[in-house]
Parts: sequence; structure tokens; C-alpha cells
Amino acid sequence: MPFRELNAKMVEATVTPGQTLFSQRGAMLAYTGEVSFTPSVQGGQGGLMSMIGRRVANEATPLMTVDGSGTVLFGHGGHHVRVIDLAGDTLYVEADRLLAFDGSLRQGTMFMGSQGGVMGMVRGQVTGQGLFTTTLSGHGSLAVLAHGGVIELPIAPDHPVHVDPQAYVAHRGEVRNRLSAAIGWREMVGRGSGEAFQLELSGSGTVYVQASEEKL
Repeated sequence: MPFRELNAKMVEATVTPGQTLFSQRGAMLAYTGEVSFTPSVQGGQGGLMSMIGRRVANEATPLMTVDGSGTVLFGHGGHHVRVIDLAGDTLYVEADRLLAFDGSLRQGTMFMGSQGGVMGMVRGQVTGQGLFTTTLSGHGSLAVLAHGGVIELPIAPDHPVHVDPQAYVAHRGEVRNRLSAAIGWREMVGRGSGEAFQLELSGSGTVYVQASEEKL
């Protein structure tokens, strides 16, 4: 796997000949060796149609390709970073949270309603994340951005996890998401707990939660 966490806010990527990485543009902090950085016109893998699909879905964060031989340090905005390794499974994550990812991973876009029906769509609107999310699949690793660090919470059958929608970072596995509302008269008059909406993830997998309710 090419990524290694150096500290809470920086990751190191090992670049080898014939291997391509993708990262957010401007996320390179330092590098050694013979490494080149090129704006990714297609915004990742999948060709022209995939690029158009991601732009239509508003999941097209500007990326650059990283090639050559050496090591590169990545970070962005002082945000916390977390390396996630995939072993043939799929990670669901917002495009603007992707700091860098292995070029061997397949990039796609998923309609929120397909993982939670109408409430999945509502969740996208309530959290400000839109109706689509980015998927990365295959064998490889990636680094995501978050506020205040990330913890992993297991999701098991009959043991769903409830997450503040603003603290949600990503999830993986056979998971369904549903937005639940707890709006009562206290919320209506501004005397509620401040937890009017909760994201329920059920099934089998893992959800990544940041230590903040602040979006990037």
C-alpha cells in the first residue's frame, strides 16, 4: 500500500515507476525523487463519460496525477487525515474529502437514493452533500480528510449505528443509510437537544466518524 500516516495531518505516499496516484490539486507539501504532478483533465479514472457523470453529479473535485519514482507528502488545509485500505470492497465518501488515492482503485458515483430510498436523498440534502456520493472500489489505499480526527465504528446486523449527519465521513460494507428525524415541539421553539436529525446505518460494515460537526 503506498500511503503511510506520518502524523495526524500528513501522509506519505511512495511512488514507483508505472504506478499512478491521484490527489487533490495543491495538496503536495514536499517530495523527494523524480516525481511529476499533472492536472487530471478527466478528474480521475473512467474516461470522458465517467468525468461527465461526476461533473453532473457535482462529485468532481479537481485532481492531479502523480507519477515517477520517490516519496510525496500530502496534506490539505491543516485537516486531519486517515489512511484507509481497501481489499476488494467499496468505500462511499464525498469527493471533497478525498486527499489522495491509489490509481488502481475504480472511481464511480452513486445516487444517494439507492442506499436508503427517499430518506437517502433527504439525507444528502440535509447534510449539504447533495444527491450523489463518490465510490472507490478494488484493492488499494486512499487518504481522507476530516476535522479533529476519525474513528471507525463497526456496523453489525441488529446493531445499527446512529451518527450526526455532519460528523459522517464515509462508510464501507453492505450498509443501508436512513435519515431519522426527531423534531418535536421543543425543536420547533428552539429548545431542542440540537440532535434533530440522525443518520442510521444498518447492515454489516464500518462507518468513519469525525470528531466535529463541521464540514470541510
